[in-house]
Amino acid sequence: MNNVMEISEKIWKSLKEIDSDTLMDLVHSNAVFVHMGVTLSRDEEINIIKSREIIYKHVAFEEKTIHEFDTTVILLNKVKLTAIVSGNEVINPFVVTEIYTKINEELKLASFSYTRINY
Repeated sequence: MNNVMEISEKIWKSLKEIDSDTLMDLVHSNAVFVHMGVTLSRDEEINIIKSREIIYKHVAFEEKTIHEFDTTVILLNKVKLTAIVSGNEVINPFVVTEIYTKINEELKLASFSYTRINY
């Protein structure tokens, strides 16, 4: 099975660098992105990133936990995310749940969900 940590790092880098080609390759076509106020398809998420409605400025990873099942891998990332949303800089602590599905020996991101946490 592909290394989920490497794939995750590529996805986070692609979100920050607005690399839609890499996102199209690593994210399943039916994937969902669940934010605090909206749920988006893969293509909607990419369009939001490309239009710079959300700009990933900095992500500080505090903890990562992997849970593997037969054809599913769940990666929990405890992060502090600095982003620009609709022109406003925001800093939020999240647990970001990344769910990957195995298709023909290759992992594809199926869900990327933000859960805001309190310290």
